Amino acid sequence: MTETKRYDVVVLGGGAAGLSGALMLGRARRSVLVVDGGEPRNAPAEHMHGFLGYDGASPLELLKAGRDEVTGYGVEIVTGQALRTSKEDGEFVVDLDTGLRVRARRLLAATGIVDELPDIAGLAQRWGRDVVHCPYCHGWEFRDEAVGVLSTGPVSVHQTLLFRQLTGKVVHLTHTGPDLTGEEAGQFAARGITVVDGEIVSVEVAEDRITGVRLSSGEVVPLRAIVVAPRSRPRADALAPLGLLPAPHANGEHIPADPTGRTEVPGVWVAGNLTNPMATVVMSAASGSTAGAVINADLVEEETRLSVSGKSPLHSS
Repeated sequence: MTETKRYDVVVLGGGAAGLSGALMLGRARRSVLVVDGGEPRNAPAEHMHGFLGYDGASPLELLKAGRDEVTGYGVEIVTGQALRTSKEDGEFVVDLDTGLRVRARRLLAATGIVDELPDIAGLAQRWGRDVVHCPYCHGWEFRDEAVGVLSTGPVSVHQTLLFRQLTGKVVHLTHTGPDLTGEEAGQFAARGITVVDGEIVSVEVAEDRITGVRLSSGEVVPLRAIVVAPRSRPRADALAPLGLLPAPHANGEHIPADPTGRTEVPGVWVAGNLTNPMATVVMSAASGSTAGAVINADLVEEETRLSVSGKSPLHSS
């Protein structure tokens, strides 16, 4: 590893959360490095929604604008992945897959999650297009269409009821999910939600759009879109040497943190889907902004304490 520079903060992940944190820190005149692997969670989606002022915009457009903004405040961005993080002489050491080693007083991890989809033929190829998971991100686009909710766990019942708000043609596909309780079955009946039993073996596609799903019996259920609840797997291997490990979440795992993103490891914050897999783009951006502001305040407190004691704060402005 080639050691290069020291920074006030190294941000792992250059998505909406990481860039928003970097923006706050850059505006606070902090030295910041953003390490970005270029693999945003929402890359398969052509549009994002629910972000005021950017509704319907390409996720990549947002990231480009964010990169331009943060670099205008002196934030550095490098392409790469963090292989491991450690603590040495009171500083964090980050080793990158590019061979670089950088040091920081604080870390902000916003590396996101990987969505692990059910193993059904043809499903992954439609992810982010007409295989979706969030009614607020994609529901409007399939309003009044035939939408099938693939049951894989308890979250699926909640998804079915939410999508019923958008279309009266919701089908709950029991697939391999748990049996409905009497209460859940009653709710579905009251809302006019159709329940289809049987395991799904493949997704039917024609002219580059979903037309239905095929059951193990051979029957095809006509559909325009499929809703799934993917399992969330944090991109957090690099944080493990610090003792920061994933914990169970509603439908997978996450890195626990307080409302500001502060983790149980002093000096390390997390933001975005890494800590909240349910967060939309605007929520991820907000969490990064919050974490950035709190990190700056934490550094100010440290610098003030050192100054009062007659010591020089480490590489501060």
